[in-house]
Amino acid sequence: MVLPAERPRRTDDVDPATLAIRATGLVKRFGSGPHAVDAVRDLSVSVRQGERVAYIGPNGAGKSTSIKILTGILRPTHGSATVLGLVPWQDRRRLAARTGTLFGQRSQLWFELTPRQSFRMLAAIYGLDRGREQRRVAELGELLDAADLFDAPVRTLSLGQRMRCELAACLLHEPEILFLDEPTIGLDLLAKRRLRELLVELNEAAGTTVFLTSHDVADIEHVAERVVVIDHGRVVYDDDVPTLRRSLLATKLVDVGLGGPAPVIVLDGVREVARDDALLRLSVDTTRTSIRSVLDVVLDRCDVVDISVVDPPLEQVIAEIFAAEQV
Repeated sequence: MVLPAERPRRTDDVDPATLAIRATGLVKRFGSGPHAVDAVRDLSVSVRQGERVAYIGPNGAGKSTSIKILTGILRPTHGSATVLGLVPWQDRRRLAARTGTLFGQRSQLWFELTPRQSFRMLAAIYGLDRGREQRRVAELGELLDAADLFDAPVRTLSLGQRMRCELAACLLHEPEILFLDEPTIGLDLLAKRRLRELLVELNEAAGTTVFLTSHDVADIEHVAERVVVIDHGRVVYDDDVPTLRRSLLATKLVDVGLGGPAPVIVLDGVREVARDDALLRLSVDTTRTSIRSVLDVVLDRCDVVDISVVDPPLEQVIAEIFAAEQV
């Protein structure tokens, strides 16, 4: 693993005018005296315009606090930051007009209204005239395949449908940066895949910068180009997703539902991590044995009633990053 202290990120020596986010030495201290807690501690990170960045870490690492600083909700104790050339806590109103936020656990749509009615109010807040609002709603309805949802009360929508409308709401004013906090939480597999595809499409079509936090490894693999990991308020890992994939996301878990006793599976790079009468869980190093080969052997030798291939928990990936930091 290569840590920022050993090799500067490529954004450290570029023209600041090309950066969407630049934070240097951020500290956020809560309380005072012996009971003071530094939620963010000497945090420095830069994001280019148009980049898709996953910003991850264990619970309590400082992700939410630092995002609140970058969106102007909190003022840091020390350090500096600019987002789109603006100091967030000094220019919060101007910054809000150029950024969008999507939080999986919070809604910006009114529950008893239709999304279209909510869009009208949001358009007024952002100062969009009626013509521009109507054009944007039509464009987003087509882009998100959600036009038929805009006239149904929000309370009648499924979670996946509501999240598409939430994305439309945060894109209404054509933001230059999207701050996304657990955007796929609670969605089914198809809804997650569609939302990930939409985020990549938006980035590629409009150059929208994506700054994503998630506990879902698949969000990182399929949306982000780069991963920044923080712990105890500081950056501990910063590299591109292909590098992370080769080193830490090559491991997959195969869960096999059993209809009867199963033999021991002996394959290079395959390790049994759990077993009982109904379930066999295998950890597979895909750099040594392909998933296809594992499935062929399992289906041939076991009485299989169900089978699935899943990513390791993000906590495991982060733990391996931390372990590599100590090497």
